[in-house]
Amino acid sequence: MSLSGEKRLGLSLAVTAAIFIAEVAGGLLSNSLALLSDAGHVLTDSFALGLSMVAARISRKPSDYRATYGYQRVGLLAAVINGLSLVIIAAFIFFEAYQRITSPPSINVPLMLLIASFGLFGNVVMALIIGRDHEDLNIRSAWLHVLGDTLSSLGVIISGVVIYFTHWVYADPVASAFIGIVILSGGMRVVREAFSIFMEMTPAAFHPEEIAKKICDISEVMGVHDIHIWSVAHRHIAFSAHIWVHDQRLSEVEGIRKRIEGMLTGMGINHIMLQFECSECQNGSLYCQIHEIDTHHAH
Repeated sequence: MSLSGEKRLGLSLAVTAAIFIAEVAGGLLSNSLALLSDAGHVLTDSFALGLSMVAARISRKPSDYRATYGYQRVGLLAAVINGLSLVIIAAFIFFEAYQRITSPPSINVPLMLLIASFGLFGNVVMALIIGRDHEDLNIRSAWLHVLGDTLSSLGVIISGVVIYFTHWVYADPVASAFIGIVILSGGMRVVREAFSIFMEMTPAAFHPEEIAKKICDISEVMGVHDIHIWSVAHRHIAFSAHIWVHDQRLSEVEGIRKRIEGMLTGMGINHIMLQFECSECQNGSLYCQIHEIDTHHAH
């Protein structure tokens, strides 16, 4: 029986809670900062899984008078909260790593390895529960968080083995610093992507000038201006533009509209707003200009 995305997240959240409790207890008893650092990462993943569950449920709400574009940006808000928490925890890990480099404590390596192995096993189980092939961004990002936890647990185990065989106690803060870098990079990436969408910046894969040129290549189109491309949510791309055509009946424009919408849909744009007009735009701003056309376009 296949499980829904929310049920997969729920099961993973339960496993994450067990790993977090075990790693906090093990880190305190063994005096391992790497283990406590990994526990911090697990805690943020608990937040990520929980927020993903809530966001997935709210995002399915249909558009209404309060949110005419729908509630898909709830997932972005959850991503920002999760990303900022990752950055804060990474800063704390770096501070503690510095403290332990200047004054390294003794570590109970066997207990450290035992708890880290349990964490690694739990993360592998979560990765299998969630699975990697999902169209839903929330579930896919949750899987990536679990993957990061798996790498962190592996780093703790490696540092424990190094300490056990070489007695080089600096392996623990070095491993925790590495975990902090992984957490920081992931948090910054999430915040940067969410910020780009909230600012309604043009998605990286789309170039307005190239899209305008392709629309102008349609023989009935005389020009394009006032182009806007933005993300309503992740992979929900919106497009608006004014299309300059010859003076004609509205029913005659329908064929042009379908051709343009078909081309834009093929690019991955799923919310299209086109305004057809038969007069030239007088606005001289960058994205309110009439594009140059070949002579055959005017006939």
